Amino acid sequence: MKTPRSPRRRRSALGTALTAAVAVCLLVAGCSGSDGSQSESGARTSGLKVALVTHGAEGDEFWQRVRKGAEAAAAKDGIALTYASDPDGTGQAELVRDAIREGVDGIALTLAKPEAMKGPIAAAKAAGIPVVGLNSGIDAWRSEGVLQYFGQDESVAGRAVGAKLDELRAKRALCVIHERGNIALEARCAGVKKAFDGVTEIFYGDGTDMDALTEAVAARLRLDSGIDEVITNGAQFALAAVTSVRQAGSKAHVATFDLNKDLVKAVQDGHVQFAVDQQPYLQGYLAVDALWLYKSNGNVSGGGVAPVLTGPAFVTKSNVATVAKLAAGGTR
Repeated sequence: MKTPRSPRRRRSALGTALTAAVAVCLLVAGCSGSDGSQSESGARTSGLKVALVTHGAEGDEFWQRVRKGAEAAAAKDGIALTYASDPDGTGQAELVRDAIREGVDGIALTLAKPEAMKGPIAAAKAAGIPVVGLNSGIDAWRSEGVLQYFGQDESVAGRAVGAKLDELRAKRALCVIHERGNIALEARCAGVKKAFDGVTEIFYGDGTDMDALTEAVAARLRLDSGIDEVITNGAQFALAAVTSVRQAGSKAHVATFDLNKDLVKAVQDGHVQFAVDQQPYLQGYLAVDALWLYKSNGNVSGGGVAPVLTGPAFVTKSNVATVAKLAAGGTR
């Protein structure tokens, strides 16, 4: 996957995303208000506008699955959904402020860099706009004033991977973090290190330059032939690590957090030992649906005090066939 060489502000036009039926509704007389009534075309529309703002990099398949889940929920609930992303914390914060200025009815956002989100979340609350979190920030969402949270406990997931490595009798693991300062990635590798009885080295690389990251991992493997496991934090990085292992002439295995259809095939072929699935489609779906439920019925998942967990689940060669078809469809 081609990744950007430097973070820059991106957004899909803040007019993205209705299903065709809802788009027709907006063009004809008789569109409903927030009572969930039907238009003349028969499509339900809630009249709500929701913004999904993430720290995802452009073209990253993981975030495409998050967005696909969000769009499915928006279509079901008759929501006008916009999507925007920026891996830079300052840029993401400005995208949230854009959504506030546009008068959206709800915001779903990621908290990979919670400090950057403090101001925008406070501004949204002051404007009476509910905010839910997803994917990143499970340890920060309540203190930041977010209403609900949907995602994986990354520390728990990391410890599960550490225990899995013990089962596989690994001795030395290289845990690759491709975005320095991302609290979710840091928590994963810290969890691995805490649970794994062997040695865990945390390795930082630049995820915006895949060629450079591939070579950097290969160089580290050449320097230490004792590394027998490479753990990455994304499907595309796992596939790159397979190349790193080959380039270095290493005997290390590769495992990863997160998956996509290409990663599923790599597990099937035995090139990647296992993946940890946090179900990004489900995260996007639940976050948008939660805002509709809150606006229409006052519902708060987890009572506002507990997160709704979407993972972790291990995908290995023994069970990968059950998710392969879904992964090919872009929902797993």
